[in-house]
Amino acid sequence: MVYDPLRAELPQRPQAYPATYWLATAGEPPPDDGALQGDRDVDVAIIGAGYTGLSCAYYLARDYGIHATVLEANGPGWGCSGRNGSFARPAIGRLGYGQWIKRWGVPGARALFAEAHAALNTVRDLIDTGNIACDRQPDGWLKVAHRADKVAGLLADQALLRNVFGYETELLDPAALAKGYFRGGEAPAALRFADAFAMHPLKFNYGLLRMARAAGARVHCQSPVMQWTREAGRHLLKTPGGTVRARQVVIATNGYSTERLHPSLNGRTIPVLSNIVVTRPMTSTEQAESGLLTTDVITDTRAVLNFYRRLPDGRVMLGSRGPIHESEGTLRQDRLLDMIGRKFPALRGITADYCWGGWVALTMDQIPHITRTEDDPTVSYALGYNGSGVAAAPHAGRLLAGQIGGDRAILPAIAGPLPRVPLAAFRRIGQRAAFVWFRLKDGR
Repeated sequence: MVYDPLRAELPQRPQAYPATYWLATAGEPPPDDGALQGDRDVDVAIIGAGYTGLSCAYYLARDYGIHATVLEANGPGWGCSGRNGSFARPAIGRLGYGQWIKRWGVPGARALFAEAHAALNTVRDLIDTGNIACDRQPDGWLKVAHRADKVAGLLADQALLRNVFGYETELLDPAALAKGYFRGGEAPAALRFADAFAMHPLKFNYGLLRMARAAGARVHCQSPVMQWTREAGRHLLKTPGGTVRARQVVIATNGYSTERLHPSLNGRTIPVLSNIVVTRPMTSTEQAESGLLTTDVITDTRAVLNFYRRLPDGRVMLGSRGPIHESEGTLRQDRLLDMIGRKFPALRGITADYCWGGWVALTMDQIPHITRTEDDPTVSYALGYNGSGVAAAPHAGRLLAGQIGGDRAILPAIAGPLPRVPLAAFRRIGQRAAFVWFRLKDGR
């Protein structure tokens, strides 16, 4: 079914999962509390059973004794959390480190750097505490220059990370890459970070579901919020099987947030489609010739980012931007396979077993926002991860739980309201123009 957050009405019925590699290899979803039946009064209702919502429910129960009720329109991890590229990196939004300094100064940038690493540690802690079997890979992240003129930028990043943040990275030339990581094209150099890892994103989401319920939260999947009204100081969330009356509501729907859900969402994000392809398993010859043995997460320096890695079963996953609109036949499988062939010439002609798309929520200031709404302190949201949600979203759920349960302060850089998108009705036109410009910058 075609979905567009800018046009979608409130959901009226559950939808099936898309046919992703993650779904095919995740196993059966763990039990939830079933579709909501009857009416219920609760202190906190959370809309969305992805990373943000389930993490928030878990930490509310564990740390504050608040047993939230989670309402999910479809299955757990149906949206961003079950479709992403699986990279847990110390990233907050899309801004570069130098842009952090320009916007918030050195102290503010250092605080944001610490928050990004705290987010990564939140994911590690959740996996360890919950014994989540999510195929976690060893730590490592390669940021690869896709052209020779991009190497200077890597060197500048390396110097800034060392001098401002006291963080050491390793610059790898093609020989070093071939010796320990991969052999291929579009890689005149790479900057290696020690902190980042890949995992199975849907298995991780299933683990969060188990943890939230074990801590005391109730999770009702197949329970779309069809209507949201106010009555006598309560939020009334109507689902097909009943209504939840909540003192507080958390919006945790990110890229799948229809703007009709709540006025605070109107004109605040730029939904952009991302496509991911997963190949058939490499043959032994292909693996030997490509030298693709590293389990590091890999990104390149394109304005339209490519992200890729070797999966545990010998397949290659690569993701990049998708089309402007989601419709049948718009998955760009051939383009993504061509990109794999350019990066790994030994894999030219490899075929795909899976290809899917998903919505990423971008913001005007390129950072997420974790906050209460401007006109109602009983409504909170964490939205706009700008493609860095694997680490940022579980951490955002933890921060929201702290704000709701213990009035925990959130870093000012990410605590303000979502800025409005200028001329929001023309977002798609602006998006087309931006993609043309990015393609010219990237060279291909």
